[in-house]
Amino acid sequence: MPPPHTPPQAAPPTCPSCAEPLEPGDRYCGACGYDLSAVPPRPDDQPTLTLNGSAQAGVRFDRPASPEPEEYPLQAPDPRAAAEAAAQPVCVACRAGRVDRDGYCEHCGHAQPRERDHMEREFGPLAAVSDRGLRHHRNEDSFAVGTAALPDGARASVAIVCDGVSSATRPDEASEAAARAAHDAVLAALPQGTHPQQALHDGIVAAARAVNALADEPGGAREHSPHQNAPACTIVGTVVTSGLLVVGWVGDSRAYWVPADRSTPAARLTEDDSWAAQMVSAGLMNEAEAYADERAHAITGWLGADAYELEPHTASFKPDRPGVVIVCTDGLWNYAEAAEELARVLPPDAALRPLHSARVLVGHALDGGGHDNVTVAVVPFPAPAAGAGSL
Repeated sequence: MPPPHTPPQAAPPTCPSCAEPLEPGDRYCGACGYDLSAVPPRPDDQPTLTLNGSAQAGVRFDRPASPEPEEYPLQAPDPRAAAEAAAQPVCVACRAGRVDRDGYCEHCGHAQPRERDHMEREFGPLAAVSDRGLRHHRNEDSFAVGTAALPDGARASVAIVCDGVSSATRPDEASEAAARAAHDAVLAALPQGTHPQQALHDGIVAAARAVNALADEPGGAREHSPHQNAPACTIVGTVVTSGLLVVGWVGDSRAYWVPADRSTPAARLTEDDSWAAQMVSAGLMNEAEAYADERAHAITGWLGADAYELEPHTASFKPDRPGVVIVCTDGLWNYAEAAEELARVLPPDAALRPLHSARVLVGHALDGGGHDNVTVAVVPFPAPAAGAGSL
């Protein structure tokens, strides 16, 4: 160890290849022969920065120093992530969680309203409303409303209402397919001069074909769930012209006639394809007994690949006074079964305000308990002349 206050001696240079000591002036390593002229010159470093007025060894920057900001800006958010978060709806129940693609809240698990939970449609002189009700987890009803021009230039109003069979597979798809197919078929036939009763009959047949086709799709019930019934639904429809009222149906969805003059009686225009109706028709029970039985609503007619032979029912009437036709699912008539009961609930200005009237009838079912999906169409008779509010 050198004596105190004696500056330390610099270490002798060594070969960069074998680390043997070198003599001053050596151009080659005496041990390994390494060419010392190949050693790169020492780079010019940036000068050591002076901090607080004194040189600080070991502090080195490869770039010139820049003034340090008082605040560091945060990185801007990814606009794609922000857009995705904005598009994800907030739960209607807890108001905190986001809703996943399955329609359930990620926070509380609450199922969110679907588009079909409540539907309304006003088309010229007629309107329809459909609601999920208070007990079902989805709306398996569907409807379609529209108007068509007859060959003589007069207008016809068309309303189709369908009720999916809950015990079948994909009942919501069945009702939607049936309503659309029947509606489109009738609206296509009427301008060609087809009689309204025949047009409605053919429309029901078209609806049956549409529902049957669902069972043959790759995702159909029979392929993946052979123990379940094929998609199925009931159907009821009406065609109203300036002088004719036609109804057609399969199943237990109904049509009612309610005259504008409430001093004259209302009437049910359809007969159910159901166990209860068969018991009454056979004289085995009266109506009150049959519909009080737990088997009352077991249907004996429906649209679907596993249905019995299709027999669309149709009937035509020529009312001698104005009024409205109500076509509905059993979600309504369970709470106003007799025509007189329905007439008491229906607003007196139903022909002038069909959408409001349909809402009132749906509200009556919900107030009564809303145990089922409920769908109602209100169609004034006679149909207005062309240009009188029709579309």
